[in-house]
Amino acid sequence: MTAETPDTLDHALVRSQGLDTLLRDLTDRAVREVSGAVACSITVRRADRLLTLAGSRGLPAGLDLRQYENGSGPCVDAAETGSPRYVPDLATETRWPAYTEYARATGVRCVLALPLALEGETGAALNLYGLEPGSLAEDRETARAFAERAAGAVDAALRIERRRSSVADVRTALLSRSVIDQAIGILMSRERVDARVALDRLRRVSQNRNVKLRDLCQDLVDRVAGGAGSGGRE
Repeated sequence: MTAETPDTLDHALVRSQGLDTLLRDLTDRAVREVSGAVACSITVRRADRLLTLAGSRGLPAGLDLRQYENGSGPCVDAAETGSPRYVPDLATETRWPAYTEYARATGVRCVLALPLALEGETGAALNLYGLEPGSLAEDRETARAFAERAAGAVDAALRIERRRSSVADVRTALLSRSVIDQAIGILMSRERVDARVALDRLRRVSQNRNVKLRDLCQDLVDRVAGGAGSGGRE
């Protein structure tokens, strides 16, 4: 895998139909490139909790989730400490008994969790799973190199997602401001009050009805538009 810039990732996002698919492809590629790996996932901390950002095909959903619930496990430790965690054989592992028992029940015997250094994220890891004891031992250097390159791609992808979310937030805010201004104008015309009084009335109704101000204003604008469309009758 070659390191990708934000520009090339923009094109990749178009080709892959979004960030989720792009990161899913990244985990699938890890399974192909790292000998002995049958599944891969990417763990990231968001809003003070760990979550799986992406997982390869064939990844049992509970492999990461059980670690997050228990607050312990190889991928949790790797993400929180910034140090790799390697488990050659879960049958002899004693550090995380609850997780070890669950993982073995899924058929996993070997785990390698590698920290990812991401901008703006306090903890992240690339997690690789094998079905045989020691199955990830020979290709640990390949896995480490892959994790370093993957960190750059994940970082760039998350920046793109944050940028798009920021644009969407601005658009939503502008739309909200517009509909509130329209509702204020309607009240000013109907009640013959100034903008400040109209806004105060809308806020009071919003609080009394426990309805968001934007939703209340949108309902008022829609009702007035509907009345105008039927000849002004309400």
